[in-house]
Amino acid sequence: MKKSERLNDMMRFLNGREFFNLSDLMEKYNISKSTALRDITSLEQLGMPIYSEYGRHGRYGILKNRLLSPIIFTIDEVYALYFAMLTLESYQSTPFHLSVNKLNEKFEHCLSSTQINQIHRMKKVLQFEMYQHKHVSRFLDKILASILNECVCNIEYTKNNQTKSYPVQFFRISAKFGQWYATGIELNTNTYRVFRCDRITFIEEKERSARYSIEELLNRSLEFYQSENSIHFEVEIAEQAKDIFYKEHYPSMEIEAGPITAIKGFYNPGEEEFLANYFMRYGQYVRAVKPEALKQMIQDKLEQLLTHYQKL
Repeated sequence: MKKSERLNDMMRFLNGREFFNLSDLMEKYNISKSTALRDITSLEQLGMPIYSEYGRHGRYGILKNRLLSPIIFTIDEVYALYFAMLTLESYQSTPFHLSVNKLNEKFEHCLSSTQINQIHRMKKVLQFEMYQHKHVSRFLDKILASILNECVCNIEYTKNNQTKSYPVQFFRISAKFGQWYATGIELNTNTYRVFRCDRITFIEEKERSARYSIEELLNRSLEFYQSENSIHFEVEIAEQAKDIFYKEHYPSMEIEAGPITAIKGFYNPGEEEFLANYFMRYGQYVRAVKPEALKQMIQDKLEQLLTHYQKL
């Protein structure tokens, strides 16, 4: 039996025990005392909460309140999990108290040397496109805790060199292009807001009870986002531009394919510029734009861009 297989089986074997002796492992796996000691060290490095009791009747114990049930994966599942873990490297911060390097070390401790060599070879040829950000999001763990606890938070948020305070009930954390965002309801105005997490400079949970359940916020998020004065749009695009939409789009829009390919949705007053910038990415693939005001804003932006380059 390979070491990785033995360790996996050992975790299952010990999972149902409160205490064990070296002789238990030596007899079950037909291994020497030194190998059993090394295996116990490996299990500790994997995160198994083992402790020693010394004395004449010394033995090993397991902290039951911290033990995670072992899960056995196929080698393809191991590879998939390993490369999924590597995507965390593109984030300066995570909501979890962990180091990606230490997580990687723990993961590799349960693999054989052959599997580790295979993974390292795969890393050289299998590339994930990741966007590195230097922005540190200090409060991801507190934001996540407030969501799970359905708590209201007071936050301080800095944008354009101005800091403002908001009472917020968060209900979603998302990551995009290496940057973290927190979505919530700003309770003074009862409006949907998306906050860039690195711009949150202070957060404090309040005793005030939450206005909504998380399920309600998740199910009604688009309803909260759409204001009474929202404006509907329809932009016809060439069929070959669908890939641009699939690479990046937003919950307030959807694509319809038929005799024509069109992106339909709505935007709230004040978001015209954001939407105009978005559709400028489609370039010559845009066939028609409604409403006229959105089309005019795109034209104005293109003229400003042309003027800029003419002055260079």
